[in-house]
Amino acid sequence: MKTIYRETTLANGLRIAAECAPDAASAAVGLFVGTGARDEPKELMGVSHFLEHMMFKGSATRLAREVNEAFDRIGARNNAFTSHEMTAYHAHVLPEHCSESLTLVADLLRPALREEDFQQERHVILEEIAMYEDNPFWVIYERALEVYFKDHPLGFRVLGTKESVGAMTRNQMHEYFTERYSPANTVLVAAGKIDFDALVAQAARETAEWKSTSVKRVYPTWSPNAGSFTIAITKATRGYMVLLWPAPSQTDSRRYAAMLCAQIIGDSEGSRLHWALVETGIAVHAAVGFHGRDGSGECVASIVCATEDLDKAEKIVRRECQQLSESLTEDDLVRARRKIATAVAVAGESPSGRMQRLGSVLTSIGVFSPLEAELEKINALTLEDLRTHLQEFPYEPVVVARAVPPSEQT
Repeated sequence: MKTIYRETTLANGLRIAAECAPDAASAAVGLFVGTGARDEPKELMGVSHFLEHMMFKGSATRLAREVNEAFDRIGARNNAFTSHEMTAYHAHVLPEHCSESLTLVADLLRPALREEDFQQERHVILEEIAMYEDNPFWVIYERALEVYFKDHPLGFRVLGTKESVGAMTRNQMHEYFTERYSPANTVLVAAGKIDFDALVAQAARETAEWKSTSVKRVYPTWSPNAGSFTIAITKATRGYMVLLWPAPSQTDSRRYAAMLCAQIIGDSEGSRLHWALVETGIAVHAAVGFHGRDGSGECVASIVCATEDLDKAEKIVRRECQQLSESLTEDDLVRARRKIATAVAVAGESPSGRMQRLGSVLTSIGVFSPLEAELEKINALTLEDLRTHLQEFPYEPVVVARAVPPSEQT
């Protein structure tokens, strides 16, 4: 999909960017806010995610049902998400409904925050927390992050806890919203068949009353913390394991080498761990992912196997990590590049995929980089680059978390 990149900033600080594709059959718009779990006071853990829910409960001009009906009428595929570092609201529509979708998404970001809706949605959030507590992987992953980041807010839980969500008030949420949901902390992104000038003119009207505040992110001094633990979980039917170790941040140029190394050792198929654990029948799942964050990063390995094979699986993961550098081949490099290129190309074919990538890149890294430029940087990497990366960020797990059935806890 051939695109033209355009960008501007409104007087209120709202950044607007789009990858315009005149020949596209659809259009996607999104508002990305630079706030997430890491930006919350500890006592308000989960407020970003809770607030995301409240956006769909209506504004001063729409009730919750009217919001849903309005998106349905234009055939929108709309959604939202909250992470540790951003919150996003987006819609994918036919080009003739682009203007309406922007009106609706912009209206979402000015919620009424009615007390009745707040109390009702609190129960929904608490049920969501309870649902995730039934997922062994989610439980040990969250606790592994808490160990790894210790007192750093990147260890906060995106959903919050039963205690923090249960004690939160509507006024506290409103204060958080007023401080963090500033146009200067928000990016409007679009992709597909977009009239950029019309988009900017409409955005200026839609956000004319938005008040801008000076938003800052706190960066506490921090270093990775080591630890290991095993949790007995009733819902666990086998052994689950998560291992964490340091990796580059999302703005570090070494992140490209980190992507390739994670692909080579832990892709879902054809990776070192796949052949060593899945193909041998020791595990039913074995993967490694690179997570770049603002100011730090980590690699996460995840394993599912019989409880009695957890020790064996951990030894194999450590062995493959230790041997990765010396075992790298040109074939590894070529295959990893091609897999990443395929994933990038598939995402780039969809206006929604381009919009979400654009929003994430501008919110996290701050500078636009075309898909083609990203691929060039990846294709330029050599085996020596990967080996240098592994020297600087050794694949040595510092946190090991396990979940087992209660009957098999030792």
